Amino acid sequence: MRAAAVAAVVGGIPSTAHTLLTGGDVLAATRAAGTLVPGRRDRPGVAAGLVAHLLISAGWTGVLASARCRGVTRGAVAGLAIAVLDLGVAARAYPAVRALPRTPQLADHLVFGAVAGALLDRPHRTDQGTTSTTSPGCKEL
Repeated sequence: MRAAAVAAVVGGIPSTAHTLLTGGDVLAATRAAGTLVPGRRDRPGVAAGLVAHLLISAGWTGVLASARCRGVTRGAVAGLAIAVLDLGVAARAYPAVRALPRTPQLADHLVFGAVAGALLDRPHRTDQGTTSTTSPGCKEL
């Protein structure tokens, strides 16, 4: 969960920086994410966007962990693959997401994947006070 939370926050830095530099609406992407919540397709909102973004980030981080996609490079490649799905396929049904500038959103996905991959690659403390490089609940083959 730590990897998902950190990657969710850090992954938004590229588009936030772009928006600040271009004088755009800093909350536009968050509101657009809110339209992904069932029943809110035409009602964007910041609170719904935060919830959607965190749930989506947790889901994708779980996919990366399950696929053993660890390390910055593998994570970044996975982030680009996620961008293809999120921005190329899913955004077709969500006009608010489709309206966001593509390049900053692509950069967000790349950074998200790289950060998630890096954090999933780090050893973590176990219940026994030792360290392990496997995900919690996963066993080495």
